[in-house]
Amino acid sequence: MFVVGYGKLSTCKNENMLRGILAIQFFLLFSFISFSQGNPSTKLTPGAKVYQQYCMSCHQADGGGVPRMTPPLVNTEYVTGDKKRLISILLKGLNEPIIVNDEEYYNPMASFSFLSDQQIAAVLTFIRTQFDNKSTSVSVQEVSLVRKQLAVKK
Repeated sequence: MFVVGYGKLSTCKNENMLRGILAIQFFLLFSFISFSQGNPSTKLTPGAKVYQQYCMSCHQADGGGVPRMTPPLVNTEYVTGDKKRLISILLKGLNEPIIVNDEEYYNPMASFSFLSDQQIAAVLTFIRTQFDNKSTSVSVQEVSLVRKQLAVKK
């Protein structure tokens, strides 16, 4: 039997040791592959899927935003406060500086009116209940009402 180590082939007199080394290498490789693929039994909520697809690139995976550019979604009145204002931001976008937690942010946000009322309700519920936020959910009916009031089409 031969063992490859540090670029050399060397003879291994103890086959059990070789089997042990190969078993450990196989286990580590298999563990790495399994870990990198994630847990397939973990399902993302519809709101989490929308967040990952449309929001995460600016607001980041942890909802922390980008200093002086993209505001955080963590413990901010814009997220946890008035639902109508939050729904309006998604439907109309935002193209003015805002103050969040005593810091000014300005990075224009496009309108997401192309999303369905279900998708908007789901993603807003997601951000209002994640990132240490403890707010109520947003219903499809609330999104539909604000969409009608703003006369924003899908």
